[in-house]
Amino acid sequence: MELPTVLKNAIESNVAPFQNSSLVKASRELSLRYRESSGDGKRITVTELDSAVYAAVRMPATYSALLTSLKYAFGCCRMKPETVLDAGAGTGTAAWALSELTGGGECITCVEREAEMIKLGKKLMSADESLLCRVSWIRNDAAVMLPDEKYDLVIASYLLGEMTQAQRLKTARMLWERTGKLLLIVAPGTPDSYSQMMEVRSELLSDGAYLAAPCPHAGGCPLGENDWCNFTCRVARSKLHKLLKGGDAPYEDEKFFYLAFTREPAAQCSSRILRHPLTDKNRMTLTLCCGDGTIKTECVTKKDGELFKAAKKASCGDSFPV
Repeated sequence: MELPTVLKNAIESNVAPFQNSSLVKASRELSLRYRESSGDGKRITVTELDSAVYAAVRMPATYSALLTSLKYAFGCCRMKPETVLDAGAGTGTAAWALSELTGGGECITCVEREAEMIKLGKKLMSADESLLCRVSWIRNDAAVMLPDEKYDLVIASYLLGEMTQAQRLKTARMLWERTGKLLLIVAPGTPDSYSQMMEVRSELLSDGAYLAAPCPHAGGCPLGENDWCNFTCRVARSKLHKLLKGGDAPYEDEKFFYLAFTREPAAQCSSRILRHPLTDKNRMTLTLCCGDGTIKTECVTKKDGELFKAAKKASCGDSFPV
């Protein structure tokens, strides 16, 4: 998966004035700050160089995770939102992903704490006039205050993990209060993040939210204590991306987790693929999270005809008929 060409070019133009050595150093420091973040809301991107490196390093992966999550969520809740709130918008990645999926038309409000991120977000969007004119920016801490009105779609990507537990649950409730139809939360695909999102899941279900995806049920997670759920999207690496990541691989895999909640009951899938399918010449073995709250292993062979063809095309995270 790749960024839209216009966005990719805008990011590369933005870093052009900086020396490669400064970019590489800033990239390493940014990665270190993310790893050492303890969930206490520390400022991670402060300077113009920080935001430039963030866009080059993190926007491709964040874009891919958001676009994938939006596709899954819209698959269970068919809608074309007219109003959107992006809480903790960063450089506006969600607006780009949503526009790619819907073709544009929605009015998007981006709430972001860091002035340099807003500045860069506007600069990047100036490369796409149709997007720029539909996005308004508010400088504020999404964990403290959000606009009072409701939005068809509320998005919070890679936001809640930067908070303490109390902050996280409080912010999740605030996000839900602003949701008119669909709330999408995207988070890193790590064990700690998964545990945090399970707490958010329980909190919002108790507040009356309906779970649309990824879970095919609203019961307790059937995974064992030392197991967790995540999904993967493959991200193409540009020459700039390789430089800042210090690697030659043409791609990287972004592991993420998401939760999609709706105001009205959604069309949950009957089961979802939890692990990468195991492929044999004449057989596919799938690990499925099922609508009855259990995990099953399903073997599909050539004798199953169309089901076998569907299994061969399926990936981890896809819905699958039991």
